[in-house]
Amino acid sequence: MQNQQNRTQEWTFPGCPVAVTEQPDWSTLQKRFSWLRAMDGVPQSPVYHAEGDVLIHTRMVTEAMLALDEWSARTPEERQVLYASAMLHDIGKPACTVIDANQQISSRGHARKGEKMVRRLLWLGEELPSATPFALREQIARLVRLHGLPLQFLDKPDPVRAVIEASQLVQLDQVALLAEADVRGRICADQQELMDRVALFRDFCQEQECYTAPRAFASDYSRFAYVQSERGDPDYAAYDDTHFEVVVLAGLPGVGKDTWIRANLPDWPVISLDNVRRAMGVSPTDDQGQVVQAAREKARELLRQQRSFVWNATNITRMVRQRTIDLALAYHARTRLIYLEAPFSEILKRNHERAYEVPEPVIYRMLDRLEMPDSSEAHRVEYIQNE
Repeated sequence: MQNQQNRTQEWTFPGCPVAVTEQPDWSTLQKRFSWLRAMDGVPQSPVYHAEGDVLIHTRMVTEAMLALDEWSARTPEERQVLYASAMLHDIGKPACTVIDANQQISSRGHARKGEKMVRRLLWLGEELPSATPFALREQIARLVRLHGLPLQFLDKPDPVRAVIEASQLVQLDQVALLAEADVRGRICADQQELMDRVALFRDFCQEQECYTAPRAFASDYSRFAYVQSERGDPDYAAYDDTHFEVVVLAGLPGVGKDTWIRANLPDWPVISLDNVRRAMGVSPTDDQGQVVQAAREKARELLRQQRSFVWNATNITRMVRQRTIDLALAYHARTRLIYLEAPFSEILKRNHERAYEVPEPVIYRMLDRLEMPDSSEAHRVEYIQNE
């Protein structure tokens, strides 16, 4: 239900001193944010968005969010996250929108693109006085990524799995609220049908016990067993038959991976792609195939001995991480994925002080490619922020 009362409260976009009320000052916001200006004039399909371009839709969605009773009843931090998510939910559309030969407009992939753009924007504090704290940033980024799930979950091959896995990443009641604002903030013939889908999503998630919190599992091992099995049962308490562990580190250069190893696992064998590369005399700009092959062979030796070890590399994409984790799983190892992060300015400073400095443009490109690890990738996933 939408609240008709006049609100007087004011708060701010994360890290931004622009006051927000029930009627945001869009002129000020557009002057401040280039990504908001980029939405101006970006077309949308008139079938689904008769209201107009992406900027018009974004304004309508944001104002719809601020008008909802449920938004008003949330904590100040949640209101901040949900407002930012409403404003940013289609940030990826300008980069993804295409018009085909039949003049059909689509923006396939804009949610995942938007997640990466939001992460960079809020981590670097671009056009903001400061960076957004890690936990808030990731909430917003994941809401942007999953904002279409309530309208799409029934089309998934396994809707139950889709919502359970999503619940491990973000609160699904927040996803539902963003989706409701997204529907209210558009003009289309099937608006009521879309609202019904959001209502069904809410009921479905409550039935799966994952609406306001992650779906609970008997153990981390059981959760990962469910994710790995196509026909898993979320209530099954899987037997943990692992006897050793492989720790896979991930993070941009300069986040402190070597320091973390020395402080936490000083006696463990370490397979470092950087060290293998230097031992083989291979430049970081050369083909890395032989380096990875040599490192994997070292890993196989340890796995055959059932010895715990650390795999130390940047591992910025899920596909790269998965290769190492799959290798460990083939030998029945328990896997722990640890993502390390630091303020971006500190990363650049530490990198400059390293004996083997990575060119800054390379670090920025890695940031744009970074895929944040999530709990579906390993038996245990940890996030560590170094100052």
